[in-house]
Amino acid sequence: MAEALIAGAALGAVFGELLKLVIDTIQQPMEFKPLLTGFERTLKTIEPSFVDIDKLSNRPADERATLRDLLDDGKKLVLKCSSICSLNKKKRKYTKELTKLDNNLCKFFHIEASAATLAGINALLDRNRPFESCGVPELPEFIIGLDQHLAILKHMLLKDTTRVLVVSAPPGFGKTTLANMLCHDDDIKGEFGDNILYLTVSAEASLMSLAKSLFIHYGINNYEIRSEQDAKNQIKNLIKRRGSGQVLLVLDDVWPESRIQDLMLPTPGFKILATSRFLFKQFNPTTYELNLLSRERAKALFCYHAFAGGSSPVNSVQDDLIDKMVAFCKRIPLALIVVGASLCNEPEVTWTSTLMQSILESHQQLLLCLRTSIDALSELHKDCFLDLSLFPEVDQIAGTTLMDMWVELYHLDDGGVRASGNLNILKSKNLVNLVPVRKEAGEPEGHCIHYRVTQHDMLRELAIHLSRQESEADRKRLFVKIPSNDFPEWWAQRPIIARVLSISTDDKFSSTWNDDPNAPNVEVLILNIKSENYTLPEFIKKMSKLKVLIVTGYGVYPTQLNNLQVLESLSNVHRIRFEYVSVSPFIQAIFTLKTLKKLNLVMCKIGDALSSGTTKYPYTLENLKYLEIDLCYDLKELPAVLCNSVRLEKLVITNCQELDSLPNEVGNLSNLEIVSLHCCTKLKELPESIKSLRKLRILDVSDCSDITALPEQIGKLSSLQAIDISGCKGLEMLPQSLAGLDKLKNVACDEERSHLWKCIESHPGKVKMNLVEEDRSETFKKIYH
Repeated sequence: MAEALIAGAALGAVFGELLKLVIDTIQQPMEFKPLLTGFERTLKTIEPSFVDIDKLSNRPADERATLRDLLDDGKKLVLKCSSICSLNKKKRKYTKELTKLDNNLCKFFHIEASAATLAGINALLDRNRPFESCGVPELPEFIIGLDQHLAILKHMLLKDTTRVLVVSAPPGFGKTTLANMLCHDDDIKGEFGDNILYLTVSAEASLMSLAKSLFIHYGINNYEIRSEQDAKNQIKNLIKRRGSGQVLLVLDDVWPESRIQDLMLPTPGFKILATSRFLFKQFNPTTYELNLLSRERAKALFCYHAFAGGSSPVNSVQDDLIDKMVAFCKRIPLALIVVGASLCNEPEVTWTSTLMQSILESHQQLLLCLRTSIDALSELHKDCFLDLSLFPEVDQIAGTTLMDMWVELYHLDDGGVRASGNLNILKSKNLVNLVPVRKEAGEPEGHCIHYRVTQHDMLRELAIHLSRQESEADRKRLFVKIPSNDFPEWWAQRPIIARVLSISTDDKFSSTWNDDPNAPNVEVLILNIKSENYTLPEFIKKMSKLKVLIVTGYGVYPTQLNNLQVLESLSNVHRIRFEYVSVSPFIQAIFTLKTLKKLNLVMCKIGDALSSGTTKYPYTLENLKYLEIDLCYDLKELPAVLCNSVRLEKLVITNCQELDSLPNEVGNLSNLEIVSLHCCTKLKELPESIKSLRKLRILDVSDCSDITALPEQIGKLSSLQAIDISGCKGLEMLPQSLAGLDKLKNVACDEERSHLWKCIESHPGKVKMNLVEEDRSETFKKIYH
């Protein structure tokens, strides 16, 4: 008994050392602070168990030994975490080990995993949503003329008295690039560490939306924001919880309505850097006005883009013509970049004709200057550029959304190869930026399905300006903004010929649709929503030509969609995308759509809406080819009825962390070529019926950490070319039959699982093994176009 008491006391001492180590480590600026904060709460929850020595001593000896091992491992792991920076390749490994340790301690004492720990996991691992992240963007390939500005700005920002610093200049002058350079500067990173938060603002931005972005960035999913004042208070508390380190909040493209002063927190070390096209009187002493580039630097920037990265080749374009073109662009960086790219590889006569256009001396000057780049596009690419005017300001557009539109509007291939090419053409002309989200197994190089599309605000203004050259009734694409319930005067008064109709409503919209618009030619309908509840309009029933429906919520919470029954009237629809909305079982009205080819559900609150038996819709999705469900955290099961879509070629269910099984009926999907189940962390196994998928080329189960084994008969997948098992921590062996697949060429795995393949491969070197560390989008999968 005495020996047990001594052992119990020793456990208490080791526990105390671990808790003190965690508390001390959290005080330091380091990458694992959100995760360790949650781990600290778990330790404090179980602390009473170590105070009661008698109770601890009564545990069996093997349990005490296990607990001692856990605590010793914890001390070693925390020490390792304290020395890891954000770019270290072992960050992901230690994150998972720390998560496992937390879970094991919870299981040992029979408590629920700490919500704060889960939040920390999200903050470190679940940053595959750059459109919601506060991470600093990458720098452009070529920057010139801003080094002196950077030095001055850095000096101003690091002054102890500076709380708010504003960079002001007209659109296109390089404000955003300068702010971005500052965030990447070594001195600034040394001062603020990982506490540099970058947010793009807009004229309609609110403190509530800003708070939402911060919560998501830090992996806090269970938040409630009641008002602007409540948002301000919660932001203040969130910053305080970050500890004693310095915090830099970067707000890009601030408008007067944004009220920066509401974010001025009386917190030591908290600073704000804002960029704006406006001047703010209250911040005059700490406003830096960015001037135009010098002639020499403007010329260098222009030549970089006009001559593919260098100076003019001998005798290609006369030097005085280059000087005239730089003057034509008024030395504005954005104009130099875009016009230069449009003239790349063009004959001298094109340059001369560009100069013959008149430019006004007002703000219109840049619009006209940039218009020359649009005029140089083909009609198809010009239409694609103008389609970018159909989405809310500043928001990043999913690449697949644009591609779905273009496939139907411009009669391109169903797979989106040509539509993806159109995006790459716009990128090559510096008219859009492409932000990678992830790269999917089997995705061709340059394919833009998993990209977000961003655009400089000046280019967006240009697209809007060019789209408004005709009256509303005569435009072929129409963007309608409805503040509150204030419909435009022309609404429902005369026929609309538009093929694309985009309707944006704010958080005060009551979903009271007055008169229906007369829009018989609409093929693409885009609904941009901010309200908590939204009723799908009845006039959808009259859109007999509708082929694409895109519904996106932009509110603080997923918008609750009502009147989903109207969907069954879409007799010709081919593609439907719902993003950040909450749906009821009436979503099953989609099951009746015989013409539907593609269905996307992204960041939706679904629950059991797809499988609930409260509705009686017949299942007739006989032409469905592509099904994607991403970031739908409450999806627990895939309805077996979906496996009746025997023409399905691509099944993507990713980041659905409550999904724990797939129906055995998956084996009926005999035309499946791609199955991606990335990061379905509760998925325990694949159904044995998967052996029937003889056309399956790509299988991705990466980061499905609960999967312990693959089906024994996986060797019957005779067409399988690539498989990704990276991050499958529970996987202990691979079926021997996998090595016998003749067409298998690529196996992606992490270092810990690489030995599993080596144990079964019969012909070493025949199959390429891709070792995946942190950045799967860079490392993996240039496989089979």
